[in-house]
Amino acid sequence: MVRAKRKLEHIEYALSTGQSRTHGFCDVAFVHQSLPNISYESISFQTEIGELALSSPIFINAMTGGGGEHTLHINAQLAQAAQQYQLAMAVGSQMAALKDSNEAASYKIVRKVNPNGIVIANLGSEATVEQAKRAVDMIEANALQIHLNVIQELTMPEGDRDFTGALKRIEQIVKHSSVPVIVKEVGFGMSKEAAEDLASVGVSTIDIGGYGGTNFAVVENERRQRVLSYFNEWGISTTSSLIEVSSTQNPLSIIASGGIQTAHDVAKALALGASAAAFAGHFLRILMQEGIEKLMEEIGLLHTDLQFIMTALGVRTITELRQVPLVIKGDTYHWLNERGIDTTIYSRR
Repeated sequence: MVRAKRKLEHIEYALSTGQSRTHGFCDVAFVHQSLPNISYESISFQTEIGELALSSPIFINAMTGGGGEHTLHINAQLAQAAQQYQLAMAVGSQMAALKDSNEAASYKIVRKVNPNGIVIANLGSEATVEQAKRAVDMIEANALQIHLNVIQELTMPEGDRDFTGALKRIEQIVKHSSVPVIVKEVGFGMSKEAAEDLASVGVSTIDIGGYGGTNFAVVENERRQRVLSYFNEWGISTTSSLIEVSSTQNPLSIIASGGIQTAHDVAKALALGASAAAFAGHFLRILMQEGIEKLMEEIGLLHTDLQFIMTALGVRTITELRQVPLVIKGDTYHWLNERGIDTTIYSRR
């Protein structure tokens, strides 16, 4: 099947299957602060992911590109929103453009619309050092995402079946890249062991891509004749994955993603150790169903609500937010307990 057609099918099925909202944030509760002693106007959203300084912790994650004019139009509008609110933005996998130069315009549009913004290139773990360099150069990227999507590939009718040497290829890309490298899951979560392996080869930023948002096993099963139903509920929830990666002894920057839709989700993700929270399916649905103005409005409201929440908690900065006490319960607590992770480090800090 032609890559461009597959890209368009991914958008169609991502929208029709939706997000499960089984990310685990309902298992996380802030400890109320009756005396916050700060002003709403004193809140700062400045944060960092690795070497990148961001003016907002809200991040537009990789979605699309490589599907002709339709994906070019989507990326142009997402870039418009990123420019308006000074958000970092990642493009979808650029392998389509590396295979067919006619598709490059659907990625280059992001830099054209947002010439001074933080733009992040994207390739899969099958990429070579040379391909990584071409992807970065294509959009003058500030960083490069390498995505891990084993379950999606296995479920995809025409997907990869050989994942040998992925860590070694990532190591080579990190070693030779002129920009920071972010390694990202695509919705099945990241374990502490995987995070430690990535840190051992020089990766300093991880996007955990937890279970609970757009489910690419479900998406690919929509495209199969014989459904691999066992992959539809496969993965580590966003909250459990975030805490797993935070529990390692490595100084990693973490991007939380996987079903995040509200400022409350963002605040909880940051409090659990993330430096930024990434949106994909939620923003895509609003853009496709309600238009760019509605998406702009939603991003503005997310910032307003996050400012309210930080005021209620008595924290002025993202760094302070990562120190507030919170209580973990339910399935997330059970998972972490079974995995040997002490949740009292969050409730008693």
